[in-house]
Amino acid sequence: MRAIALSGFGGVECLTEKDLTIPSIAPYEVLVEVAASAVNRADLLQRQGLYPPPKGASEILGLECSGRIAQVGSEVTGWKINDLVCAVVTGGGYAEFVAVPAGQLMPIPEGIDLVAAAALPEVTCTVWSNLYMLAGLREGEKILIHGGASGIGTMAIQLAKWTGAEIFTTASASKHDVCRFLGADHCIDYKSEDFSEIAKDINVVLDVMGASYLEKNMKVLAPNGRIVVIGLQGGRKTEIDLGVLLSKRISLIATTLRGRTDAERAVITASTVAHVWPLIADGTIKPVVDSYLPLAEVAAAHEKIGTNAHIGKVVLVVNADLA
Repeated sequence: MRAIALSGFGGVECLTEKDLTIPSIAPYEVLVEVAASAVNRADLLQRQGLYPPPKGASEILGLECSGRIAQVGSEVTGWKINDLVCAVVTGGGYAEFVAVPAGQLMPIPEGIDLVAAAALPEVTCTVWSNLYMLAGLREGEKILIHGGASGIGTMAIQLAKWTGAEIFTTASASKHDVCRFLGADHCIDYKSEDFSEIAKDINVVLDVMGASYLEKNMKVLAPNGRIVVIGLQGGRKTEIDLGVLLSKRISLIATTLRGRTDAERAVITASTVAHVWPLIADGTIKPVVDSYLPLAEVAAAHEKIGTNAHIGKVVLVVNADLA
């Protein structure tokens, strides 16, 4: 099968197209023939040698996919060959075939085509699990979403709008119109403005930056506020003033979807399908896709993400004929 493998760690020159063996599946897995995958910032970190896959996971990049079931494991129920699906995976999405634990499969949402569905699994599961299953975002609360024009950000804004939250977001000025269109109430230019001087009494922060933003995130929180860290673009080590945590009763949450067990991911995908898929079907939530690029142009896709030249998701088309 055709796949994108790493020839080493470093720049996009390490992304190499190779002919590899189709993966075998365990009894609890299915084999998905891939229509499309999508690029996540974690893929760039893995390419650079900064985010190794979990033990036992595929070394091939790609944390999500859409496609058609080609083979079903002996212990799998509820799915059959030729079902159209999308899924979160711990690796292997940049390939023509990928083995997926059955619990991580999701049906294609009504009204979404198979290729576009590749833009949904990672962002929907990440946002739903963090903002709702963990942070408990509620109507009337204030949320600060960092990176509002990213794949995660565009999904988080839409779901927070549906919830009835007041939305603050950081993004470059050229992307503010998109953020407002999706539902943001207040847009902050992170290049020229200090978000900690603008956002006040925030209940929930969704943060992709990590260390460089932690002190300011704590500053803007209201009492009983929650910070959810899902990325480390601003570094991984910093000091915390525990007095501020105590005085404001702050909850500091940090998660990755990839680092969870198969069983935990299955719970998240099931909850996401139950709660988010109806919103996609009725048009409340829409996938935001910056561009569709063929798998052979994966280097260009990584460069686009790496320079923040995108809005929403960059989808890698593996086999459009499956749609």
